[in-house]
Amino acid sequence: MSLTSGGLGGALPEEVRDGVVWRLQEAYAAGALTYEEMDRRLGRALEAGTPAELEAVVAGLPVEAPASTGVIVAAGGGRITRRGAWRVPRFLKVGSAFGRVRLDLSRAVFDGPEVEIALELGTGGARIVVPRDAVVELDGVTTGWKDLRYRPRQPSRPGGPVVRVTGAVGFGRLRVRHAWFRRRQR
Repeated sequence: MSLTSGGLGGALPEEVRDGVVWRLQEAYAAGALTYEEMDRRLGRALEAGTPAELEAVVAGLPVEAPASTGVIVAAGGGRITRRGAWRVPRFLKVGSAFGRVRLDLSRAVFDGPEVEIALELGTGGARIVVPRDAVVELDGVTTGWKDLRYRPRQPSRPGGPVVRVTGAVGFGRLRVRHAWFRRRQR
């Protein structure tokens, strides 16, 4: 990815800077950068004023892998669970006839700023945990037996991922919530 092409002429569009930030985060998640190095490069990326300065920030990183476009996860019965630091593609289709679905996106690495989760559930329910600063869109979900449970919250900081949930939930309930972290009591 060349940051100097495209006639930027010194002015940095926000999406170019965001792309560099995403690339640094993915390099850290893949183990190509230490935390300290990622933190140092993020600081330089946020202070960069020209495309050449941004090029220097990503110099030496592995070539950017093309983002996955979609994954299908299906089960006839049983549970489908994803949690921890897992890679979320731009399109994720989850199908289950009888089982429960648990997707925890709070520590996941996203392939892009938006993800669409298409649900095709029979009798099982689904619980999705999104990052604290995520924007959730549920307009494309239909529920059959039980209602949808989601309490929107204002993003704590701009630039969070957009999580769009579509599809159908038959006899189960869909619950979506934002991640929260309790401070340990000493």
